[in-house]
Amino acid sequence: MRALPTGFLLHPAAALHDAGWGHPDHQGRLGALASAVSMDMLTLHERVVQLEARSATEEELLPVHTEEHVEQVRSAVDRAMEEERCIPLNLDTLVSGGSWDAAVGSSGAVLAAVDGVARGFVRNAFVATRPPGHHATPARAMGFCLFNHVAVGARYVLDQGLGRKVLIVDWDVHHGNGTQEVFYRDPNVFYLSLHQSPHYPGTGQEWETGAEAGSGTTLNIPLPPGTPRGEYRERFFGVLEDVWGDFAPDWVFVSCGFDVLKGDPLGGQELEPVDLYDFTRAVVALSVPTQGPPVALAGSTGGAAGPGNVSAAGDPGPLTGMRTVLVLEGGYVPELIGAGTVAVLRALAGLEAP
Repeated sequence: MRALPTGFLLHPAAALHDAGWGHPDHQGRLGALASAVSMDMLTLHERVVQLEARSATEEELLPVHTEEHVEQVRSAVDRAMEEERCIPLNLDTLVSGGSWDAAVGSSGAVLAAVDGVARGFVRNAFVATRPPGHHATPARAMGFCLFNHVAVGARYVLDQGLGRKVLIVDWDVHHGNGTQEVFYRDPNVFYLSLHQSPHYPGTGQEWETGAEAGSGTTLNIPLPPGTPRGEYRERFFGVLEDVWGDFAPDWVFVSCGFDVLKGDPLGGQELEPVDLYDFTRAVVALSVPTQGPPVALAGSTGGAAGPGNVSAAGDPGPLTGMRTVLVLEGGYVPELIGAGTVAVLRALAGLEAP
């Protein structure tokens, strides 16, 4: 029996977020990503399939973000649309008239990826989100981020009964302060971050390990600028296996930042695309591919809808293996974003490194 393909998701509205060409998160980022994937389609054909994305609803954002934050973003986007200009939410985070659709579309694309993996349509997925998300806190947009896509996806998994424990691995060059804040007291979500320090946003120290019921479910690995590749790889592989064995998750999300690659203007590390290929393969290797029937989703009507029938009974049954979703975060050199995306897609699909 042939292995399930890897899913690729990109909401068409993600390109509408326009912070200006002088901003690091400019519209050319996704164009370079899509072009690189298209050029590799001879290899990716039938091993990587594009899934249709959808937009997240406000009800799907609110388990992570406050009503006041959601309304602030919506109001700023409405004003940007009316005045036909970018509106700053803070010094580095801007919105345009298309930013609402881009942000809720990107969060929704992550939810569509979760559904595709849970139903057994694909074995894992990569979601090209824009703007990024891991700096967005429950009540604040910052660091180019409006809504925290990974956090929305992880919360959805738990709320829908699709998993019991979620591991979030963040290898973006910046610490994902927003993701950490969302789950700092949650014993069912383990947040693991390897990031450059000292660096923006100034969080992610080793002593930040969670609180209350979530004590011990946050692990930060701050690394100095210019950490040698061999040392970086050794730290990643060692800590990943330790966390995996101790926490025993059934879902893993990766905040996949390509700004950790050598040459990124907002980073300072030495990694190459092949390193992220190997990081992704390590996640996949620890993951046990789903062999059992696809799980039911809340509100499912059942029937044939892909590579397997989804039960209408609403009982997800036993979890049959790790489910993996990678989500784009930073990365501000278009060519490196493209090369990095091809590398992690090939790794997810079980193909040779580019």
